[in-house]
Amino acid sequence: MSLLDAAKAVRENAYAPYSNFKVGAAIRTGSGEVFTGCNVENVAYPEGTCAEAGAIAAMAASGQREITAALVIADAPMPVTPCGGCRQKLAEFAKADAVITMMTTEGKTLSMTMAELLPGAFTNEHMDNT
Repeated sequence: MSLLDAAKAVRENAYAPYSNFKVGAAIRTGSGEVFTGCNVENVAYPEGTCAEAGAIAAMAASGQREITAALVIADAPMPVTPCGGCRQKLAEFAKADAVITMMTTEGKTLSMTMAELLPGAFTNEHMDNT
């Protein structure tokens, strides 16, 4: 299954009763497996959790640790980028040259490498002196 098809499908499962802003995400691992996630809102935290975080959690729960590509899709006028927290989570598992694609449901696309999406990401190398 393509990342686009997977992200579109899971987007339909988003729980967004407050914002009605549904987001779907799909990530591909080094083994080629695809994991998906959607946003989930709740009354105490109406912004909810991010789709990318859900996909990454599912990937980690399966024991995998490498993201080779990711795609996020939402019904918006322009491609929606991952939030700051999700960018850091993606950077934890993706190499600098991994392509992150952001799309609208109308087909507008923005693709960036992980390094472009989060320049200066905090990595393990920052802790080499500890």
